[in-house]
Amino acid sequence: MTLTAAAVDAAVLDHSGLLYHDQHEYLHFTTAFVRSALATGDAVLVAVPGPNLALLRDALADVSAQVRFTDMAVAGRNPGRIIPGLLLSFSTEHAARRITVVSESVWPGRCPVEYPACAMHEALINPVFRMRNAAMLCPYDAANLDSGRLHDAWRTHPAVTERGDRRPSPRYGDPFLTAAAVNLPLPPVPSTAAGLSYAGMSSLTRVRRFVTAHATAGGLGDVAIDDLVIAVNELVDNTIEHTDGGGRVSIWTEPGRLICQVSDSGVLTDPLAGRIPPPGDAEGGRGLLLAHQLCDLVRIHTAAEGTSVRLHANLP
Repeated sequence: MTLTAAAVDAAVLDHSGLLYHDQHEYLHFTTAFVRSALATGDAVLVAVPGPNLALLRDALADVSAQVRFTDMAVAGRNPGRIIPGLLLSFSTEHAARRITVVSESVWPGRCPVEYPACAMHEALINPVFRMRNAAMLCPYDAANLDSGRLHDAWRTHPAVTERGDRRPSPRYGDPFLTAAAVNLPLPPVPSTAAGLSYAGMSSLTRVRRFVTAHATAGGLGDVAIDDLVIAVNELVDNTIEHTDGGGRVSIWTEPGRLICQVSDSGVLTDPLAGRIPPPGDAEGGRGLLLAHQLCDLVRIHTAAEGTSVRLHANLP
């Protein structure tokens, strides 16, 4: 079977998974998908991690001027950034055309702490793009990813192709329920973490100074410190505006990264918060969006007792 960008026309969005077992399968299906899309005038984006990006650049060299190539290991190192910063941006840029995307957000080199955010991302593509004219093919390395990752590929994609057989996924369900299933509790804050409680707008200056001091002591670079302070400030401001009580900021280092968590008593009810940019004239609504843009990873857990947003910044 040869995949085409128009293989399924029953819905405006065609979001499918590709379980590939070797390089030959990978190139055969992804290049056929891209060439079919170009033949029908689609705007095409290829966003895959570095080594596979090089393979596709070579295989599509004759049409490379018509394709936008992006290293997903860079643009999507924070999975929460992919929808607003990459996919919606590309869709908006080509609003008058159908878009076709090869998007590989899950690969064997992803560290385990990133994976829940990847699964959340794949689930939420479905409601975000439900009414957009788009075809997305998401490759998964079936030879090297573990069974849990491959199980989630079937849960998050309405259709899946494996060994040339494309079929509706029997495991695909309500994407919001799937996203809720990966709303997992975060590991406990270490007892050695520095902490600061806050309440009221007067706390914002103290919070910024606290984060700056501990991020500097933790070895974060100047630009990354500025980004982290902006992200934390926005989240704390949201707490103060939308909850009755205050919250707590905790900060610590782990090998290769500095982590800052903002916790409060509020409940995050919108699973798409931070994924869809608000209208240009809207007041507020950009806290999580900014956090995704500025941090290397954002993990969120929300429950009846409150919400924690954990920001990761890679150390130099």
